Amino acid sequence: MLRSVYRCLRTNPVAGQRSMSQSSLAGKIAIVTASTDGIGLAAAQALGKRGAHVVVSSRRQANVDQAVALLQSQSIQVTGTTCNVGKEEDREKLVQLTLDQCGGIDILVSNAAVNPFFGNIMDTSEEVWDKIMAVNVKSAFLMTKLVVPHMAQRGGGNVVFVSSVAGYQPMPGLGAYSVSKTALLGLTRALAPELAQENIRVNCVAPGVIKTRFSSSLWKNEDIMDGFKQNMSIKRVGEPEEIGGVIAFLCTDEASYITGETVTATGGIGCRL
Repeated sequence: MLRSVYRCLRTNPVAGQRSMSQSSLAGKIAIVTASTDGIGLAAAQALGKRGAHVVVSSRRQANVDQAVALLQSQSIQVTGTTCNVGKEEDREKLVQLTLDQCGGIDILVSNAAVNPFFGNIMDTSEEVWDKIMAVNVKSAFLMTKLVVPHMAQRGGGNVVFVSSVAGYQPMPGLGAYSVSKTALLGLTRALAPELAQENIRVNCVAPGVIKTRFSSSLWKNEDIMDGFKQNMSIKRVGEPEEIGGVIAFLCTDEASYITGETVTATGGIGCRL
């Protein structure tokens, strides 16, 4: 049998690489927040196709049911539940469900974000500011605090925050949202050295303009996109799968020497603080 496997890899090395890649996260348990659509769903798919059991969540049960059915149709191990990461009881429920049904936690992809306001940053109300920071930054930190002890019990793990190109270059009309995404870059750098002691790596992904429902006000506006394309090397909107693959890579052993970093996937838009 081993000889036949060797012959397969020798005659078709690409197939061999694909097989190994698809099982590179076998046995791992991954929580992905806000994962029934867009980048979150793409991350769940990428992790699941590499062998991880993914736990998806959304605020609406109908969205959870739809995502679970889709992932199951792709032969991905999946558990789903409702979760509003801005609520303590929902965060705790998500973690406990994962422990009860899957037996542990190895990966956290913190993708949940809101942006309830578009306009000048000085017109942002205190209520809106607090909501953006609570969901986009505070909940990411508190979810990390909840899962770290369970990752440590399993010998280590991976945390990936989903930031944005806006974290480097604030977008007009998205001032508070942009600031929240900049905060995730700092959170990544602050957590990485502390959690490395537990063999937990912490990284971040900063997507550019990606074709999701959340960012549709940008990529559907030709005038806005013309401005973006002037700064892009790849003159098109990105696809969610192109971010999901980066997230999954950061959770594999292929990225075992990477921590405290933010990977920008922006089509070539320059990113510098």
